[in-house]
Amino acid sequence: MEWTDIVLFTLGGKPVLLVDLISSLLGLTCVFLAGRNSKYNFWVGYLYTAALFFLFWSRNLYASLLLQPISLAINVMGHWRWTHPKESERSSEDASKLKVSMLSWRERGFAIGAIFVVAFLWGWAMDSFFPGDPHPYLDCCVTVLILTAQLLSSLKKWDCWIAWLLVNVTQIILHISVGNVFMPIVCALYLVNGIWSLWSWWRLYQRKA
Repeated sequence: MEWTDIVLFTLGGKPVLLVDLISSLLGLTCVFLAGRNSKYNFWVGYLYTAALFFLFWSRNLYASLLLQPISLAINVMGHWRWTHPKESERSSEDASKLKVSMLSWRERGFAIGAIFVVAFLWGWAMDSFFPGDPHPYLDCCVTVLILTAQLLSSLKKWDCWIAWLLVNVTQIILHISVGNVFMPIVCALYLVNGIWSLWSWWRLYQRKA
């Protein structure tokens, strides 16, 4: 038996695998550290990306698996940006850190439009050429939102937490709709952290920290 097939326990009649628990704990730790403005979230993020790679590989979710190199690249870029800010981007409390900033309304409008367009085209392609997904458009919208949230987080934009909250709510709906029990609980913890981090980063933004 592969380690990715090890069942730890069942919840609501659904098996919870070791790889599920490991990836969930790493993901929660990563966003917890990010919400507290810690650069160490990126080191955990590297492990999280590796865990997701094995998780998707074990379940033959190759579309999600192929996204992990993109997530890894965003993580590397974010690690560099957070620790090597330009002079005008330095935190008022620690010059070695990137300060929290916000998107302009024009940038927000562009981001929202791009998310919907990319998600629609991707969902149409998945529905047309890879049928079988019960919620192709919602799945693709969540994936695009995740990548957007990761990118904004790597740039230390306050708006990233808005994107993460949308991801968390949508994922809760998705998991409940397909009968999952464990993942909605995990997503609810993400949601709580996202709400707290939204407020925490707002305070950092006001202090130019």
